[in-house]
Amino acid sequence: MSDDGDRSWVDSMPAAYDRWLGPAVFRPFAVDLARRAARLEPRRVLELAAGTGALTRELAAALPAAEVTATDLNTAMVEFGSSQVPAATWEQADALHLPFPDGQFDLLVCQFGVMFFPDRPAGFAEARRVLTPGGRLLFNIWDAVETHGFARALVAGLERAFPDDPPTFMSAVPHGYTDLRLVSADLLAGGLDLVSAERVTLEGHADSAADVALGFCTGTPLRSAIQARADLAATTGVVADEMTARLGVGPVSARMTAHVVEARPPG
Repeated sequence: MSDDGDRSWVDSMPAAYDRWLGPAVFRPFAVDLARRAARLEPRRVLELAAGTGALTRELAAALPAAEVTATDLNTAMVEFGSSQVPAATWEQADALHLPFPDGQFDLLVCQFGVMFFPDRPAGFAEARRVLTPGGRLLFNIWDAVETHGFARALVAGLERAFPDDPPTFMSAVPHGYTDLRLVSADLLAGGLDLVSAERVTLEGHADSAADVALGFCTGTPLRSAIQARADLAATTGVVADEMTARLGVGPVSARMTAHVVEARPPG
């Protein structure tokens, strides 16, 4: 589970997240998830933990006739995302307390967000509440850090910067919900049935390893963990050096693995 510091994006963080992580880390899976969503042919779509709109943009393109509502807990993300993807309706909302009536949406989607829910069964129960009886919940979650080339190099960089006390955010939160047995149990506790879970590996591309380091160190909650220990710029430089040593100089690529999960109300 995550605390408030692990769930907050403030100030310049959304812009850094979108610029350096959006294309390299999140867009490949957004394209994949939007294609899966389009096959379900929904009319009313709710996106949870939409962030800066990487998936929102793909949903709007893949589902031109659908009504897409994008939500995020963080006001800074909603403000940034709404400026990037005006085709969707944007609202600040807590996934555990959604401001929508029962049975309003045919499809709920969430890209790499359920790991941040402080109470996942409660979040899944809210998803069931706002879904139509025949609706679907579609989300993806990262596999272990070792299966993500960028994250693996990042963790090595953090260990180099802080050999005695490296931040554990990456393994504890984004890559901390990898057990599909637990996912299935949490869905069931929230009143949803697991339909399928597929392991998907895609490749991400970035202009440099230093760009990816900037994205993670300055554009995610990892930033506060670094600032609690040392200077942010200096640490980002150390992390960038280690990531470059592992991934190479110039344009870099890495394989990233996630699980794509589909669930539905019983019956």
